[in-house]
Formats: sequence, C-alpha cells, structure tokens
Amino acid sequence: MEEKNLNKFSNIEDCPIRNVIDRIGDKWSVLVLLVLEEEGILRFNEIHKTIASISQKMLAVTLKTLESDGLVNRTVYPQIPPKVEYQLTERGKSLLPHLHGLVLWAKGNMEAIQTSRREFAENK
Repeated sequence: MEEKNLNKFSNIEDCPIRNVIDRIGDKWSVLVLLVLEEEGILRFNEIHKTIASISQKMLAVTLKTLESDGLVNRTVYPQIPPKVEYQLTERGKSLLPHLHGLVLWAKGNMEAIQTSRREFAENK
C-alpha cells in the first residue's frame, strides 16, 4: 500500500471515518438518536426512563457529545424548575437512514454473530 494511502487514516482530526464513527460508535449514542427519532422531543428524565440501563451521568455526557456535533438540539426554558428538552437537528435526522441500515443489518446477522462467538470461544 502506498505511503499516501497509509497516512490518510492516521490522523483522527483529518479522517472523517474515524472522527464520526468515534463519536457515534459508543455504547449509547445510536440508541439516544433512535429514541429521539421515535419520540420527537423529550426531556432528560424521559430519555433516561426509555433507556433505563444508561446512568444519568453517561446520558448527560452522551447528550452533550451529540449536541456538540450538531446532531441534537437542547432547548432550555427559563422557568422554575428549569425545563430542558432534546430533539434531533436536521443533521441528526440526516444520519437516521444510515443508522436504520445498520440496525437492519444487526438484526439480520445477530444470531449468526452470536453463533460465531460461541464457536470461537469453544475453539480457543
């Protein structure tokens, strides 16, 4: 492989594949995006109830990351107690067809992947 081709993936800041997948490829981001797609506008606790296995801290970190990438919009209403809502941005919505493809692939291949994992573990 040419040196030029090897270098194009070496710097995360210059590599769109590594940069974007690193941000949405964590354990929770895709789930949060899919929940917001399904439900529309949600408050923090509503998201937390929907994804019960996520800690509040991890949900807060995930939402901040998605917001910083322009995938989620956070709206704060000046009232007491404060009201904060989250919803997908247009950029977030534009990612959804690609996530749906991944979800379909995962559903269609999960059983075979689990079988492969078991066989691999047995043969080790």
